[in-house]
Amino acid sequence: MSSNGSESSKAAEGELTIRQLAERTGMTVRNIRAHQTRGLLPPPTVRGRTGYYGEEHVARIELTREMQADGLNLEAIRRVLESGDGSAAAIFDFTRALRVPFEDEASEIVDADELVGIWGEAADPKLIHRAEKLGIFRTLPDGRVEVISPQLLRVAAELAELGIGADGALVAAEKLRRHADGVARAFVDLFVKEVWRPFDRAGRPERDWPRMSEALERMRPLAAGALLATFQIAMGDAVEKESERTLRLAARPKKRSGKRKR
Repeated sequence: MSSNGSESSKAAEGELTIRQLAERTGMTVRNIRAHQTRGLLPPPTVRGRTGYYGEEHVARIELTREMQADGLNLEAIRRVLESGDGSAAAIFDFTRALRVPFEDEASEIVDADELVGIWGEAADPKLIHRAEKLGIFRTLPDGRVEVISPQLLRVAAELAELGIGADGALVAAEKLRRHADGVARAFVDLFVKEVWRPFDRAGRPERDWPRMSEALERMRPLAAGALLATFQIAMGDAVEKESERTLRLAARPKKRSGKRKR
């Protein structure tokens, strides 16, 4: 019998050999070793002549794969991983929370011709380009259009029924986007100043990484709710002021046209 014994007798619960890790993550043994050489994976626990890996290694590989899908190269990923003092699983949860889309509606893909029926006019490429700059549309290689926010498109369709064309709707959308960018920046700055910086100054303790993820997730509905409530107040004030102005104008005596008879 070999003096090393079998792998199963040495492995603790949840531990994996490098071959088992490769099967679990869909990577090759060679790539896992390359990740270790680049500093993307922490070293395994070595007992005897065998290295053992755990869930932290699995989470680190998943995080690396997702970051690669987002366009980061391996060197940039290494720097991100080295900047965190928490476990890879905790960093993974926080990073995943950061990248979760803020919106909860699914995009839709339509033919460019369908925009004619929605907007009530020809799908002018210039209008589509403006909508793309606002993040509303995305033109696909096959010529179709991905509607990032179907809800906004439905609003545009209803505005068209009121007699407001695509150009007018886009002008309003551009103004809204400028204000929305400021609101979004305000909430991001609030999170960074009040939540992230104290955590960073404390040395990013491992036990607090889950709290960071929870705070980020809770900020999302809070930001949306606060924006909606503030907008409702502002809209009420704006409508009231406009109605007062309209009433004052209506109460003015009409000017007589023509010359007075002598």
